[in-house]
Amino acid sequence: MEIFDSHTHINAPQFDNDIPDVIERAAALDVTAMLVVGYDKNSTEKLKKLISIYPQIYGAVGCHPEDAEKFDEGYIKQIKEDLRVDRLNVLGEIGLDYHCAVEHKLQQDVFRAQLRLAHEINVPVTIHNRDAFDDVYRILKDEDVSSIGGIMHSFNGDATWAKKFLDLGMKLSYSGVSTFKNAAEVREAFMATPLDRILVETDAPYLAPVPFRGMQNEPGYIRYTLEYLAQLRGIEADILAKQTYQNTMEILGIK
Repeated sequence: MEIFDSHTHINAPQFDNDIPDVIERAAALDVTAMLVVGYDKNSTEKLKKLISIYPQIYGAVGCHPEDAEKFDEGYIKQIKEDLRVDRLNVLGEIGLDYHCAVEHKLQQDVFRAQLRLAHEINVPVTIHNRDAFDDVYRILKDEDVSSIGGIMHSFNGDATWAKKFLDLGMKLSYSGVSTFKNAAEVREAFMATPLDRILVETDAPYLAPVPFRGMQNEPGYIRYTLEYLAQLRGIEADILAKQTYQNTMEILGIK
């Protein structure tokens, strides 16, 4: 079995002294590829170093909504340069976070600008959505996301929202949240998502699945989420692993 963690932050400070061990533990649990996501300039520099060392790492770069106040022409130029790096071929994570203090209109403007940039350089996107379903959906639809493709990272909506984003051509990535007792709506969304549109992710170091909830998450723990979701779906874990791996590679444009 080979598993692709479609969204992780092993470029976060929590992993500064532990990267080789984290990757080794992941491999022991059949996690053979991961999409490491930059969220600011410092994490992106770490990501580029990781890509140069580990062939199983792919990358995404972009301006996280919490960083929107720093977004300017220089930031755009750097994103364009970074996306020329081999295996760094997704723009993100981008989107809206109405839980943070950054003004909503500014977040929306930066989100739109980056979607237009993704069109310009023809790369898919990975989307951050926190407490902003209506506006994220509206902007993705306005900016024709279906023509570039993308991922709804750590999807935590219900089946109705799942259908709306699926209709935009998005793939939905399910995290450890789906294992939480209070996440019945997320499980319903998962059951309503076609197998060829599902990804799995850790969002490490956050959102560790049961039985590690409350602990620091890491890529290897995606094995537990995947096995839980496969059981929920009534299929073998290796079938879900193969399909989600293929789906992630498809987003990355790799055959």
